[in-house]
Amino acid sequence: MVAIIDYDAGNIKSVEKAFQFLGQEVEVTRDKERILGADKVILPGVGAFGDAMEKLSRYRLTEVIKEAADRGIPFLGICLGLQLLFDRSDEAPGVAGLGILKGEILKIPEGEGLKIPHMGWNSLELPREGKLFQKIAPNPYVYFVHSYYLKAEEEEIVTAKTEYGVEIHASVEKGNVFACQFHPEKSGETGLQILRNFAGL
Repeated sequence: MVAIIDYDAGNIKSVEKAFQFLGQEVEVTRDKERILGADKVILPGVGAFGDAMEKLSRYRLTEVIKEAADRGIPFLGICLGLQLLFDRSDEAPGVAGLGILKGEILKIPEGEGLKIPHMGWNSLELPREGKLFQKIAPNPYVYFVHSYYLKAEEEEIVTAKTEYGVEIHASVEKGNVFACQFHPEKSGETGLQILRNFAGL
């Protein structure tokens, strides 16, 4: 069973539908036992970093998420879900992230011809072989919607990058923890293959 963590995030339904399309049993839940008993756990997210951390705390999910990661359950953060796994964000100074992975979330700098939020299709550079990118052609296009980007502390965990005025760490993998800044559930066949790869771990 795939548990999607319910903390009132924006893109839960589309993630749920994508996994159902792939034939996976899915449950949207904030119940500790259901999350820790799942085969896979997903932290989706569209919204603001500070607000999301407040909700995770209010629903007593921060420790559950850390425990799921510690237990070795395959764990996937999507969009804001990626950002929350790291230490801090420019979007919410003084608010600590989950700190499961090391790095920070920075504001995409203004630049000529760049619209913020960054919204649309960008190609990925795949600097090292990631489990999420098996059976995917080089430089695949995926769909982004974000104003802040990841700068991971450990370069070796970065499995995908993109450029949007600055180098963006678009996907990371460390042990059982995976995360994508882009939306695989909105990225056509490429995105479905990424979710299929995760479901098959």
